[in-house]
Amino acid sequence: MMERLREGANNWVIKVILGLIIISFAFAGVGSYLAGGNDVPAATVGDQDISRAQFEQVYQNERARMQQQAGEMFSTLMSDPAYLRQFRQNVLDRMVNDMLLEQYANELNLRVSDVQIKQAIVDMPQFQRDGKFDNELYQAGLRRAGFTPDQFAEYMRKDLVRQQLVNALLSSEFVLGDEIQSQYDLVAQTRAIRTLTLPVATFAEKANITDEEMKAFYDKNSGDFVRPEQIKASFVELSGDKLADNIKVTDEEAKAYYDANKANYESKAKRKVSHILIQGDDADAKAKAEAVLADLKAGKDFAAEAKAKSDDTFSAKDGGSLDWIEKGVMDPSFEEAAFALKNKGDISGLVKSEFGYHIIKLDDVEPAVAKPFDEVKDSIVAALKQQKAADRFYEMSTELSEKAFEMPDNLDDAAKAVNAKVQKTDFFSRQDAQGVMANPKVLEALFSPEVREDGLNSEVIEIAPEHVVVVRVDDSRDETVLPFDEVKAQVKAKLAAQKGEQEALALADKIVAGLKEGNKEALDASGYSFGDEETVGRVGADRAVTELAFTMAKPVDGKPVYGRTENAAGDVIIVELDKVNEPGKADMKPTDPMAQSMVRAKANADLDSTLGQLRSKTEVTVPAQNQEEQL
Repeated sequence: MMERLREGANNWVIKVILGLIIISFAFAGVGSYLAGGNDVPAATVGDQDISRAQFEQVYQNERARMQQQAGEMFSTLMSDPAYLRQFRQNVLDRMVNDMLLEQYANELNLRVSDVQIKQAIVDMPQFQRDGKFDNELYQAGLRRAGFTPDQFAEYMRKDLVRQQLVNALLSSEFVLGDEIQSQYDLVAQTRAIRTLTLPVATFAEKANITDEEMKAFYDKNSGDFVRPEQIKASFVELSGDKLADNIKVTDEEAKAYYDANKANYESKAKRKVSHILIQGDDADAKAKAEAVLADLKAGKDFAAEAKAKSDDTFSAKDGGSLDWIEKGVMDPSFEEAAFALKNKGDISGLVKSEFGYHIIKLDDVEPAVAKPFDEVKDSIVAALKQQKAADRFYEMSTELSEKAFEMPDNLDDAAKAVNAKVQKTDFFSRQDAQGVMANPKVLEALFSPEVREDGLNSEVIEIAPEHVVVVRVDDSRDETVLPFDEVKAQVKAKLAAQKGEQEALALADKIVAGLKEGNKEALDASGYSFGDEETVGRVGADRAVTELAFTMAKPVDGKPVYGRTENAAGDVIIVELDKVNEPGKADMKPTDPMAQSMVRAKANADLDSTLGQLRSKTEVTVPAQNQEEQL
C-alpha cells in the first residue's frame, strides 16, 4: 500500500489528522485503532475495555486542543487538582458514551461498505488541494500522525457507523404546528409594566444603630470578620524578555552562521514522480512487475500502464502521479531510487519496499536554491540574539538558584548576582494575591513549610518560559477573628445594610398590599412613585424584574397586578403588571429557526435518553486503582 510511503508533511496536516481524533464534541472519539496493551483498563463497557493507552491518547489530544484555545487560563485551571480530575473524568465519560453507541450500532447491525469509507476519506476537505483529493496530503498526514491506512480506515468505519445511529436519532424528530404555536406564544409574548425602586442604601443611611446592637451583631457573626492567613514576601524576578535587546551580533558572526548552516536557507531539491505499484513480495508479484517494466521499455505509455495495472488505486487514476516529493518524505528505498533518476522521463528498474515492487518515472526536477546572505541576514541576527539571550538567561537563572541556596536567609546576594532588585510586598492572603504572587506555583512555595515556617528561600520557580522567580517569607500571621474595635465600621455598615433591606422590604410589602386592595395611601405616604410604562420581553435588561413580570398572573378586567423583587444591586423593586401582549399566530414553517431549535432540543433529549438507557443496561466499571491513579 502506498498510503504509508510518506515520512513527512507540513505541520498543519498533522494538526488536521489529530483534529480528526480528538474528542471535540460529546460523541466523537477513537475506536480500537490504538494498541490496548495488557495493563488494567481505564474502564470496561460491557465486555469491551477502554485501555489506559487509548484514554491517555485521547486525554492528551483534548488537553492540547484546550491549551491551544485557552492558553494561560487553561494552564491555571489545570493546576487545580480538582479541576484536573474533573477534566479527565469528562474525557473518560465521553469515551464511554462513544463505546456505548458503537455497541448499540453493532446490535442493530448497522454497517458501512469499503466504498463508503473510501469516498468519505476522498471527500474530506483536509485531504484536498484546489478542491480535489490530494494523495500526497493523505499519505503524508497519516504517516506523520502515526497511523497506518488500515488503522485510519477502521477509525472511519466505526465513526461512520456511529454517525448512522446518531443521525437516525437526530433526524427522526419533528414538531407539529400546534407545538410551534405554543412555543412561539411563550417566547414572543411581551408584558407592559411599570416599576418602583426602593434603594436599600437610602434606608441604610437612615437606620438607627446602637453600640449594643453592633456588639451583639459582631458576637453572632464573628465568622464574617476573620482575617485569613497572610504573609509578607520578598522576591527576585528574572525575565528573558529584555535580554535580547542588549545583545550585539556582528556581521561576521551572522555570516559565519550562514556559511555553517547554508542548507537551512536552501529550498529543498524536489522530484515530481509517478509510479506503478505491484503489491506483494513473492515471486508472482516480482514476475508481474518485471512484465510491466518490459512493456514500458518496449514503448508502452507509463500513465496508461499505471491506470491499468498499478495496485495503488489512488494514484493510478492520475496515471501513477505522486506529484512533488523531497528528501525525508518518502520510504527510504523509494526515495533513493527516485532521486537517482536524473532526466525527465527516466524510468527506474524494480524498486522493492515493504509494500511490493515499484517502477518509478521522473516527471520533473526542481533543484535546491540557496537564498543570498543579505536576504536572510536580519532573521539570522534575530535568531542569534535570541539564542544568546536564552544562553544568558540560563546562566543567570543558574546563578540565581545557586546564590539563593547558598544564602538561604536573604535574597540580597541572589539579586546582586543577576543585577536585579529585591522586591517586597505588604501582607496578603492566598485569595488576594496579585501579580507574580498570584501564580499557583508561587503560592504553593510561599505557603510550604520550608519557606513559610523555616524561613528559607524557595527554589527557582518557572512561571513562564524564560521567566523565573525566587521568593521568601518575611513575616506571617495566622488566620484570626479581628477584634470588635478594629472592625466596628464594617459591623455598622453590615448591620445598617441589613436593617435598610428589612425596612425597604417591609415598606414594599405594605405598598403592594395596599395596591392590591385599591388603596394608594402607603404609596403616597412613601414619597416614591412608579416610572413610565415599558414593554419587556422574556430577555430583559433587569433579570429579576423580567422573571417576576413573567411569573405574575395576567391582569383581569384591566386591573393591574403587583409584586416585588430584589435586583442584583440589592434594591427592592415593586412591579406593576398592566397588560400581557400576545404575539398572535406564528405562521411558521418547520424550516424556520425556532422550529429547528425545537427539533434539535427534542433530538438531544432523545440522544441523552438513549445513552441513559444504554448505561442502565450495560455494566460500566472503572477499576478502583484507576480512580485515583488514572483519573
